[in-house]
Amino acid sequence: MASWAQVERQAPQLAAVARARLDAHTHKTLATLRRDGSPRISGTELATARGELWIGCMWLSVKALDLRRDPRFALHSGSIDPPDWSGDAKLAGRAQEIADPQLIAEINGPQPGPSHLFRLDVTEVVVVSLGDPAEHLVVESWHEGRGVERLERR
Repeated sequence: MASWAQVERQAPQLAAVARARLDAHTHKTLATLRRDGSPRISGTELATARGELWIGCMWLSVKALDLRRDPRFALHSGSIDPPDWSGDAKLAGRAQEIADPQLIAEINGPQPGPSHLFRLDVTEVVVVSLGDPAEHLVVESWHEGRGVERLERR
């Protein structure tokens, strides 16, 4: 699995567009897996530091417990409604919980009590946008081991 810095090196243009889409909205949607394997959707915020992507969670939240049990995740950028929609970004991979209290404080910031910190290891980045002219979708993706691909959907 790749760090965000590795994705930026391997697919710089796609990573820049994905990052802009991720940074455009504070709140993202995170998909995790429940104990029974069914999906769970949660709101989250994303931090970028040290060439990595990070999410913090409240102590023993269901989102954190899901990731502890099964680290697979999917993350979707926020987006605006049509007709102003110009695209969105999606990531997938595995979350790695960090136990170092100093790193948790550095990334999560001051907290009134304990919290969780997860580093996101990336296996997939997808950016969906409108084509030019705006009569079709353009799907650009990076998958670990495959590189960048582009698909137009009409």
